[in-house]
Amino acid sequence: MLKRTHFCGDLRSVHAGERATLCGWINTYREQGRGLFFVDLRDKQGLAQVVFGTETCPAELLEAGRTLRREDVVGVTGMIRVRTGGANPKLASGEVELLAEKLEVFNKAETPPILPDEYEADKIGEETRLKYRYIDLRRPKMQGILRTRSRITKATRDFFAAHGFLEIETPLLIKSTPEGARDFVVPSRLHPGSWYALPQSPQLFKQILMVAGCDRYLQICRCLRDEDPRADRQAEFSQIDLEMSFVEREDVIAMMGGYVASLWKELFGVDLGTIPTMTWATAMERYGIDRPDTRFELFIDDISLMAARCDFQVFQQALASRSPAGRSGVVKCIRVPGGADKLTRKMTDGYSEWVKTFRAGGVPVVKYTAQGFESGIAKFLGPIADELAARLSLVPGDMVLFAADTWEIATKALGELRLRLAADLKLIPPGKWEFLWVVDFPMFDWDAEGNRWVALHHPFTSPNPDQFGILESDPGACLSAGYDLVLNGSEIAGGSIRIHRMDVQQRVFNLIGLSNEEAQSKFGFLLNALRHGAPPHGGIAFGLDRLVMHVVGTDNIRDVIAFPKTQSGGDLMIDAPSPISDEQLRELSVRTTAPTS
Repeated sequence: MLKRTHFCGDLRSVHAGERATLCGWINTYREQGRGLFFVDLRDKQGLAQVVFGTETCPAELLEAGRTLRREDVVGVTGMIRVRTGGANPKLASGEVELLAEKLEVFNKAETPPILPDEYEADKIGEETRLKYRYIDLRRPKMQGILRTRSRITKATRDFFAAHGFLEIETPLLIKSTPEGARDFVVPSRLHPGSWYALPQSPQLFKQILMVAGCDRYLQICRCLRDEDPRADRQAEFSQIDLEMSFVEREDVIAMMGGYVASLWKELFGVDLGTIPTMTWATAMERYGIDRPDTRFELFIDDISLMAARCDFQVFQQALASRSPAGRSGVVKCIRVPGGADKLTRKMTDGYSEWVKTFRAGGVPVVKYTAQGFESGIAKFLGPIADELAARLSLVPGDMVLFAADTWEIATKALGELRLRLAADLKLIPPGKWEFLWVVDFPMFDWDAEGNRWVALHHPFTSPNPDQFGILESDPGACLSAGYDLVLNGSEIAGGSIRIHRMDVQQRVFNLIGLSNEEAQSKFGFLLNALRHGAPPHGGIAFGLDRLVMHVVGTDNIRDVIAFPKTQSGGDLMIDAPSPISDEQLRELSVRTTAPTS
């Protein structure tokens, strides 16, 4: 068998005069006449041109070469020379070509159902590309993504190993703890009627590792949640999971800020500088979302106090309302610089309809001119016109868009509208990286349907050090020691300082309505560990898939996973999920209630 000496995409003019053996797939085949023909050979590094029909090419080789077709797998040996017809600037190896002297066909390919060409990819439905994923992954773009992902994981391991982290695996078959998303469950053959769960994250195990004295833990792990996939989420995904002992929030933030700074320096040569920090309250009030995109300057203003002086029933009704969590209604707005000329009536009417998907009633609008407010709801703003213009720093040509509702609905509606405005008005500068730490999240959220408090993050998150006194007296105002890392409006990491004292953990369980018996049943192994000397500890988890999405510039998570699932959770390549036999079901002591086809 011919043994490869060079990769196709690595050939350069410095290799001219050397003998080489290339191995790969036939990418293109073309005749030139005069007994000459060319193939482009492709491997993971790129393409190289191979010439058949020169004086060094035996007749039998020429005949064998003419049988080659797309996606045949071959090895070719010959001499490298500088291209006689001039370099091909579209190829990294375009300065040279290989003169074929020996050919070995490793495998003749059938006519491929799809071709691994970038210009063909957009013409082929994603489901077809997922079914033939082994061909789609041959595309240069996909090979580049796989290399980038591998580079990120290596850089991650190198960075944290240099900072004293131990890489430790945690179990994949665990106990079901029904908090958060739905578990995937696995029946036990050896324990009939009992079930394992697949881990949604290694959260409890990494805390136990801190109790075990491991001090600093790292794992690049698989996590599984039985929830509906979407563009940036899959039921099966990867995390960079970390935990540290004897730390406070600032220690974790400093370590993880150093990690992303080193990663961006290596990948892009970019110096991120100091990553800014923003409180959750500021993020929600100014951006309408807890993962704000700070690459563009559109801000939300709460004008409830001055709106109370307007004779506009939409405002008045909103201000008189209260949300299930007890918040008063609000009036909020966004100033759009130059919006009077940039936003058409059709667009603003469309926004009014669109925000109804977030339960908002609509988007009142008004233009600002040299003569003051005009059109829309201008006639209602008389008592506050000058004050509002000053508050928003309006200049002629601006437009103001309003939302009036409960705090939750108005904030959500304008937060989403802000992002849509940025896309419609092309306000996001290309190639810009904006990192941000968001801190001081609420510890609890009120579940009106269940009539109880629920942990906003998870029930093992500690309150901030100055918040223990209001844990029971004012849980709605209690702030947690949680933190999220946001990149360009996407949460790429989230974590917290954990509760390490058993008495505090019990107080939190009591607050969210978990009895001692329920807590012991669901989390007994962690609670038992906390009773035996748990250090102060905290950690974070980076979404590896989402991180790679940002680095390679795609908005589809399936692009960055080698073998992803579809939107409905299926694997088209291996046809999973699929039924299993009655014999397997009996062996597992399981009976299906699904209708038979």
